[in-house]
Amino acid sequence: MRKYLTKKILIYILTFFFAVTIDWAIPRFMPGNPINFLLSRFAGLPDSVKVLQSYFTQAFGLDKPLWEQYINFWKALFKGDLGISIYMYPQPVAKVIARALPYSLIVLLPAVLLSFAIGNRFGAFVARKKRLDNFALPVFYTLTASPYFWFGILLAWIFGVVIPLFPLAGAYSFGITPSFSWDFILDFLHHWVLPFGSLFLVMLGGWAIGMRNMIIYELEANYSRYLEALGSSQRLIRKYAYRNAILPQITGLAIQLGTVVAGALTTEIVFSYPGIGYILMQGILNQDYFLIQGCFLFIILGVLLANFLVDIFYVIIDPRIRKSYSGEV
Repeated sequence: MRKYLTKKILIYILTFFFAVTIDWAIPRFMPGNPINFLLSRFAGLPDSVKVLQSYFTQAFGLDKPLWEQYINFWKALFKGDLGISIYMYPQPVAKVIARALPYSLIVLLPAVLLSFAIGNRFGAFVARKKRLDNFALPVFYTLTASPYFWFGILLAWIFGVVIPLFPLAGAYSFGITPSFSWDFILDFLHHWVLPFGSLFLVMLGGWAIGMRNMIIYELEANYSRYLEALGSSQRLIRKYAYRNAILPQITGLAIQLGTVVAGALTTEIVFSYPGIGYILMQGILNQDYFLIQGCFLFIILGVLLANFLVDIFYVIIDPRIRKSYSGEV
């Protein structure tokens, strides 16, 4: 187990280093000058523009060579300093992200966990019901083949325009102050339904298809036939089949996390939901290097941490991995 953890931790450290390096480099390859966006606020002070341009360029460290900017970036990162947002100047990037992160988590985590749990159970159930399978399988394929942003637009059009049951944008109504009152909570949930639903349904289709296919495969495996020949109940056979089928699904969860997070980001943009994806788009539109870096940094940390937890959980539920690293196999 220790050997397995050591290997995984080293891999994740290297992955983090290269991912963060790319995160730092990408904004700097974008055309244009971020300081010009900031100076546009001072258009009424033409005499001060040159002075302000020199000041902001030095203040943000953009007058330094790229290699020095890169070293300064890592130094600041180890101190927990993500810099000052150019788009929301003079707010610190950490403060901007701290406001947005809870909104992303409130949408993403329930969508991932519920779609995984319900999708796998429903897929296993459908695999045993041929008539239901003939109806459900095309629906699952349609859901999982739908891009997150397209499905979000579709839900917004149906339930926000054609049947106006839910609001189209924002996390809560204009004029309502965030609090723990029932008025705010109900209004928040009213805005939450469509972003959550668009993520949940697309992921649900993928998990259901994967589990349905794995259950069919496991029920045709030799051990299932052997148990059937011994007179074991169908319930017991299906129980063993589900246990074996869930392992590849957990692996798939780790692989799909990056896609799921990307889907959540685009969904936030569709619904103008004030999470990480929405402020990342604002950072890109305004060439805010530091906000872009900060958003991607949290995305990288989130995906790597989730993958690491999935890897640990996989070791716990699959004894074959534990035995292989302990020398028993």
